[in-house]
Amino acid sequence: MNFFTHFGSYLLMLKGMFTKPESGRMYWKEFMHQCVEIGLGALPIVVIISIFLGAVTTIQTAYQLVSPIVSQATIAQIVRDSMILELSPTVLCVVLAGVIGSKIASELGNMRISEQIDALEIMGINTKSYLIMPKILASLVVMPCLVVISAVLGIWGGRFAGAATGILVPDIFDMGLRQHLNEYNINFALYKSYTFAFIISSISCYFGYNVSGGALEIGRASTSAVVISCILILVADYALAALLL
Repeated sequence: MNFFTHFGSYLLMLKGMFTKPESGRMYWKEFMHQCVEIGLGALPIVVIISIFLGAVTTIQTAYQLVSPIVSQATIAQIVRDSMILELSPTVLCVVLAGVIGSKIASELGNMRISEQIDALEIMGINTKSYLIMPKILASLVVMPCLVVISAVLGIWGGRFAGAATGILVPDIFDMGLRQHLNEYNINFALYKSYTFAFIISSISCYFGYNVSGGALEIGRASTSAVVISCILILVADYALAALLL
C-alpha cells in the first residue's frame, strides 16, 4: 500500500504541473535559471569522470586484447561504442543522480520546511508548475547535452591515454574510430539520456516537494531520491536495451 500511495502521489504531482502559467516571463526566467544551475553545476564532474572513463577503458581493453590476430584499431571501436552505449548515458547519469538529484530534493525540501512553498500557494501560484516543471524541463534539455559532451570527452580521453602510454598511436585510434560506426547507437544513447533525465528530475522533485519535518527529513529525502533514481535508471537501462537493441 505504501508503494501505491507514493506512486499515486507521484502521478498527481505530474498531473498538477500541466496548468496555464500565471506569468510566462516568470516561468521562462525560472527555466533558464534551472538550466544554468543543473548544467554548469554538473559540468566539472562530467568532464573529470568522462576523460578518466575513456582513458581507463582504452588501457583495460588493450590489456585484454593481447592476440596478434586482433587489429589495434579494434580498441578504438570498443572505446567508442562503450562510451556511447553505456558509460556516458548510464554511468554518468547514475553520478548525476547524486549530484543533481540531491540538489533538487534538498532545495525543494528546504523550501517546504521553511514554508516558502506554502507562501507561494497562498499567493495563488501553482507551485507544482512553477517549481517542479522548470526543473524537469531543464533536465530534459541539459542532461542529454551533458551525455553528448561526456561521450566526446571520453573518446578523447581514450585517444590521449593510448598515445601517452604508447599503447595505440593516434592515427590508428582515429582509423578505428571511423570504422563500422552504427549511427543508431547515438540515437539509442539519446533515448536513454532523455529517459534518465526525466527519472532523476521527477523523482527528486517528488521527494523534495513532499518533505515533512525538519532538517533531518531533508537529508533522508535526498538520500531516498538518489537511491530510487539509481535503481530506476538501472531498471530502465535494461528495459530500453531489451526493447530497442
